Amino acid sequence: MFKSFYIKPHERGMLFYRSKFEMFLLPGTHRRMGWHWQVKTFDLNQPQAQIDHLELLLQTHAHSMNEYFTVVRTAHHQAALVRLGQQWCTIGPNQLQAFWRGFIEVEVHLFNLDEGIELPSQFVQRLRDVSLPDLNLVSIPESQLGMLYEQDNFVRPLASGEYGFWTCDRKVSITRYDRTRPDPDFTFVDVLVEQHPAFVASHCEFVQLGNPEVAIVRHQGKVIEILPPCSRKLFWQGVAVEVIDISDDAKLSPALVAELVAGLPDVLDLALDALHILEVPAQHLGLLYEASAFMDTLTPGWHVWWTFGRAWKTEIVDLRLQTLDVSGQEILSKDKVSLRLNLTAGYRITDPVQAKTGLSNIEDYLYKELQFALRSAVGTKSLDQLLEDKGAVDASVSDYIREKTEQYGVSIASVGVKDIILPGEMKSILCQVVEAEKSAQANVIRRREETAATRSMLNTAKVMESNPVALRLKELEVLERIADKIEHIHVNGGLDSILTEMIRINGTRE
Repeated sequence: MFKSFYIKPHERGMLFYRSKFEMFLLPGTHRRMGWHWQVKTFDLNQPQAQIDHLELLLQTHAHSMNEYFTVVRTAHHQAALVRLGQQWCTIGPNQLQAFWRGFIEVEVHLFNLDEGIELPSQFVQRLRDVSLPDLNLVSIPESQLGMLYEQDNFVRPLASGEYGFWTCDRKVSITRYDRTRPDPDFTFVDVLVEQHPAFVASHCEFVQLGNPEVAIVRHQGKVIEILPPCSRKLFWQGVAVEVIDISDDAKLSPALVAELVAGLPDVLDLALDALHILEVPAQHLGLLYEASAFMDTLTPGWHVWWTFGRAWKTEIVDLRLQTLDVSGQEILSKDKVSLRLNLTAGYRITDPVQAKTGLSNIEDYLYKELQFALRSAVGTKSLDQLLEDKGAVDASVSDYIREKTEQYGVSIASVGVKDIILPGEMKSILCQVVEAEKSAQANVIRRREETAATRSMLNTAKVMESNPVALRLKELEVLERIADKIEHIHVNGGLDSILTEMIRINGTRE
């Protein structure tokens, strides 16, 4: 009995007799006698051959295997890159792979991983658009710097370009850092500084500060960071670092104040946590305290201090004339009349240090002392005295408060009672009293005027009795008054007869 096998042009066959390999079969028809023959075919379009017991076949049929296969064997420290026509594949350490010869071109490259895990640049360019296992292909643009880590240990920096690294049985990672940002966020800064000083010296600006030092870091003339004492940080080369010793003087110079406080808003936001800032307006005075102890007075303008290691406190004192109102004070007068008074005082702080040192709250102190002075001045006077002379209350309160405030550096400019408000019943009684007084004064004036009028009439009569011309003039004045009230006058006879009749009539009536 014969058994036939057909091998296609793009195939190869492996002939087995009772599972024992006998030979390779080329394309064509093959016949064997017996039923124990078997053939396993392989498609040469898939050049990587999956052959069982490959190691054994290489030992027992080395000549045939080498004739039909390209065999790749890697040691524990080796990896292989294989080109299969237009495709690529990788082979890791301790691997054995066979590839068919003659149909698709096979190109094998072995790499010693002990000498380096980086793939040569000529292979990286050929594998630019290929994704392969066991290979990490990365492209670094000009704006970035790559850092190669193997087993989480820094190996070396990567400039702009294309790179490939073997990742067989190891952890390989590339971290990219933006070169356009001057302050890269490096991990394990201390390790870089101590273990890789060459990298730090060639790529970075290292800042290490002592206890009393502060650093201002600028990039392209702009402040990008403020470092506190005892800090260390890495920046890309190209930054300017100004280190300031704040052990003796923690106050910023006017140039730094203009740059950090009065400059760009984002710079101020950056500096807020590191600075104590005070702006003293005109006509004001600032007071500086450190650890609750008074240090200095501050003139109008900007004043800025470093806060590191210090507890600053500042206050602003207004030197202008200020007004304090003491309103709604219910006080009994000497004659037991309840009064409500409103007082206003004008004061000025002449010695801010003395005032703030001696008084915890200047306004509260003045308010209470003005209350005491007002109660003392009003309680010793009757209602009539208060209404007749309010200036006496002002003088009494003024003398009292000036004596109290001189020792605290506060000058009293003026004190005055604005209002004295009586209760409702007392106001009605007072109105009646005033009304009666005014009525009596009106009667006196009325009698005085009547007496003066009578005396004037008597004097006029005496003049006319001895002077006919004056009498005649008086007659004409009366006639004029009468004529003003008459619309039509008919005269019969002369004016003399009319006057004579009028005089006669008047005489008869009398």
